[in-house]
Order: sequence, then C-alpha cells, then structure tokens
Amino acid sequence: MTAIRAGEGDEDRWERSRRIKWLDMEKVRSSSFLVVGAGALGNEVVKDLVLSGARNITLVDMDRVVRSNLNRCVFFREDDSAARRLKAEVVAERARELDPDVDIRTVVGRVEDLPEGSWGKHSMVLGCLDNVAARLHVNSFTYFNMVPYIDGGTSGHAGRVQVILPPSTPCLQCGLNRSHYRILEQRNSCTGTEMTYFQPKMAADITTTAMVAAVQVREALKVLSGRSDSIISNVLHFNGLHNTWEELELSRDPLCPLHRVDLG
Repeated sequence: MTAIRAGEGDEDRWERSRRIKWLDMEKVRSSSFLVVGAGALGNEVVKDLVLSGARNITLVDMDRVVRSNLNRCVFFREDDSAARRLKAEVVAERARELDPDVDIRTVVGRVEDLPEGSWGKHSMVLGCLDNVAARLHVNSFTYFNMVPYIDGGTSGHAGRVQVILPPSTPCLQCGLNRSHYRILEQRNSCTGTEMTYFQPKMAADITTTAMVAAVQVREALKVLSGRSDSIISNVLHFNGLHNTWEELELSRDPLCPLHRVDLG
C-alpha cells in the first residue's frame, strides 16, 4: 500500500485543473497557440492560456504601451508606459513570471506581415484585435489553413465571441454588415502618403474584457479537448449592463468567397 502524504496534491500545480474530467491537459500543453493582439484582450487571453497549462504561445503585436492602457491591461505597469515599451515584449515577460516553463515568442509587427506558411503551424488562433481589416485577414488565413479561430471583441460593456471551425461553421466574413464594409472602404481609400485613416477610440472596460477573454480561452480548451457538443456554434453577445449572454444565429453566406467552394 502506498502512503499518501497530507497535502501532497497541493504540490501539483495542475491538480485542480486535472479534476475537470473533460479537459485534455496533455493536448493543451502540446498545442501551439497564436494570439493576435497584445492589448487589453490579449493581456487577458495570454494570462488565461498560461494559467490553463498552455506551453507554446506566439504573440503578435506592433504597438507600444501608453498610459491609457493601464486601466485594463493586467501585465502593464507605469514604467512600461513611461518607457513606451513594446506591448508584445511586456506581455511575454510577465507571462513567464506566471509560469517560467511557458515558451512564449513575440512577433513585433503587423499580423498582415506574417509569412503565409506560418499559419498552418498553429493548433489554434485567438483574435484580440480592434479593427475589421485585421480580423478579416486572420479569418481568411486561418480558414484557408483549416486552423480553428476564436475571435473576440469588446466595446464598453458589450462584447462578442465567435468560434470559427473551418470548414463547418460560418466564418467572420459571413457576419459582416454594411457598416463594416463602409469602414473597410474608408480605410482602404486612405492609402496615399498625405492621407491617414483615423479610427476613433472605443470605450473600454476591464470587466467586459476579462469576461470575453475568459470565454475565448474556455472555447479554445473545449475545441482542443474534443467537446464539440458544447462549443459556441454561432455568435455569442454579452451585455454587461444587463448581465446577459445571447447566442445569435449566423448562417454561412453563400456569397462569402471562403465558402463558395464548400457550398458548390
């Protein structure tokens, strides 16, 4: 008979996670995550991934820390904003403090500049972006490479999460409306050297950000653990003022270029 020492389970960092019967910890540890965006959502998503056992993370972002980031970004400090440090590098540094065993690599630059061949190397992509054009870029490359993509977005007390599992689910482009296309047209028309496209700042709230990021990571864990029975199949919307979640149905758009081949 093997003696069990009191408190022995407390020495296992992942003991409580292993009690979740459906969670495939080995799959999570061996998977490669691409996180696009190191702002408020990116901070929370990386934190949740690391604390959930992820060991292989690539983080893409081109921006630097400013003081207005500090009210909703768990990894950023006053010194980071004063020094205008790169967001991706700060998040990676602080993530290693959470768990020294995590392998987190940074790509400082635009997501549009990632090599085409790099997308298929990842098990999962989590989008933490703040503009439509970059989201659509990620959407198209993940779909083409058959990589699951979990997109998150917030505005004040409102948030949304969409899980895209190519080729079976609707993609991000299937849900675009006329307002989105007007934004894209305006952005794409401002390409001259004398012109700059201005995108107004959005209201931001840490409680909304934390909840949306938590759902993104939980959906990622479910996808990797084979829980297709409980994955968001449409678009999940959060209303923080009323504390409600609504899953709104989204159909595949027959005119979406990513689905034309599938739909014949």
